[in-house]
Amino acid sequence: MTYAITGSAMKTSLGEDKCTCFESLCSGHSGRKRLQSFTADHFNVRNAYEIDDRPGGIDRALRATELLCDAVQAAVQEAALPPDARCVVVVGTGLRELRTLELFWTVGTPMTIDQLHFERALNRRLHTSFPVITLANACSASSFALAVAEDFLRDGAFDFAIVGGCDTITKSMFGLLDRVNPSHPDAVRPFDRDRRGVLMGDGAAAVVLESRASANARGAPVLATLRAVGTSCDAAHETAPDPAGIARAIEDAYQRAGLAPEDIDIIMAHGTGTPLNDKAEAEAMQRVMRQHVSHPRICAMKSMTGHTSGASGLVGVVTAIEAIECGMLPPTVGLEHLMPEARAMNIVNEATPVNARLAQVNAFGFGGVNAVAILECES
Repeated sequence: MTYAITGSAMKTSLGEDKCTCFESLCSGHSGRKRLQSFTADHFNVRNAYEIDDRPGGIDRALRATELLCDAVQAAVQEAALPPDARCVVVVGTGLRELRTLELFWTVGTPMTIDQLHFERALNRRLHTSFPVITLANACSASSFALAVAEDFLRDGAFDFAIVGGCDTITKSMFGLLDRVNPSHPDAVRPFDRDRRGVLMGDGAAAVVLESRASANARGAPVLATLRAVGTSCDAAHETAPDPAGIARAIEDAYQRAGLAPEDIDIIMAHGTGTPLNDKAEAEAMQRVMRQHVSHPRICAMKSMTGHTSGASGLVGVVTAIEAIECGMLPPTVGLEHLMPEARAMNIVNEATPVNARLAQVNAFGFGGVNAVAILECES
């Protein structure tokens, strides 16, 4: 069963709303800047892709919650969702409010345990009493949230679902990546032969899902149709991705959507810029798509937003919808020498006009938690 997307929103280091973000993406702008959240004195890496929302450069608690509330509110307003709707909110996040905990531990910033859950803040912002479920499925969290929301609607448990994703840069995760990266990247360069690793970014995104019949009855414009979300959890390794597990998620998405590889027009790649992730993604896509792997045009937007962690899948979904609506696919910035494993893939390195109908959005996380969304909309 397919579902209508009647509202969407995103915030990244490139802009406060989806229109600004998408314009910046198509212009090839980068949100990379010197680290603001905390001093980089103890790290090898000095850059990140942060949202510039700290007056005086002072970090504060509950930024992930703020970003999530902003995105959800914008999506709900676009969908004109009634506040008394039979609605569930499903949130995907990798780090939740870890930065708030860090500030509590290090400088004594006040916080309470209930602030680690998003429910109170979201309902206060929306003036609702919706149930809120939070998933922490690593970097594919918001795409998994999309799959869970789809299940809720299919089972008739709710009439509407708000799906959100959010993450902000945290000191502990920044430090972990600083140690895990075999070299020290100054920018994210997905699928490039000389890629050196990933840098973190702030981000949040949200969409509103409902049946097509519900949207028609309300007179709500449909931005796109969610055809399917394919998932897999291979648990092959803590951090190294398994091409076979990724391939299973892609195949599951095609099967659920009733599509073949040659039907896909554009792909928002996971594309983290790490040696293992990009290689595994390229191998998996060629394993599934075979001779059709060169057909879809591919964008790796983390080259401009950084890795927005649990929010990244949904940021890709919103960007894919905008790309089809506007007829333009953003470039993959910094792609100078295509890595050998991706030579058969049509990865664009400049903004490219597209006449697209079907989009694939990849999201893969630590532990082999993989999710692939298929979207359809008329350009």
